[in-house]
Amino acid sequence: MISLRKARVADAIAIGAVHVAAWRSSYPGILPDTYLARMSVSRQAAHYDAAIRGGTGVMVATASGVDVPIGSGPRIIGFSTAGRARHAEIAGKRLAEGEVETLYVLDDWRERGVGRRLMRASASHLIDIGCKSAFVWVLRENPSRWFYQRLGGKPVAEATTQFAGQKIAQTAFVWDPIQQLLAASPQAS
Repeated sequence: MISLRKARVADAIAIGAVHVAAWRSSYPGILPDTYLARMSVSRQAAHYDAAIRGGTGVMVATASGVDVPIGSGPRIIGFSTAGRARHAEIAGKRLAEGEVETLYVLDDWRERGVGRRLMRASASHLIDIGCKSAFVWVLRENPSRWFYQRLGGKPVAEATTQFAGQKIAQTAFVWDPIQQLLAASPQAS
């Protein structure tokens, strides 16, 4: 069974492990190999520990029951983070009030609706904190970028970001109003 819930501080290490695994499987050839190799679960865990303690909307997807090996408890298989937009403008254009900052799901759990459910949970959190619109930055070469369009996100802006001294192109997908994300068809994702 796959369930969603708000993250707890005790989840930070598992969240960090999902982050590292997802980047290493999704971004070879997109981000520098040396950068991916140097990623640290403990550094990512510290980041997510601070985010959870600081009130960022961190949601986790857990698998349990017949979906995990016999004798093991619930396992974190994906997560998302969301909050008020960190950088809500690009070239003088307002993107949205809220931002889905991260969405990562382990490879073995993709194509099961986990990402869609996490995106909806993030949208619900953003609505709860008063956001009427949302966006997410996606690396342009990310093989999963079309997922956001299938959820109704509109590509509205391009920018570059830096990783290990390398400029990487990214696209902003927007849901305005945010209810468009909540209404996205399960079959569409």
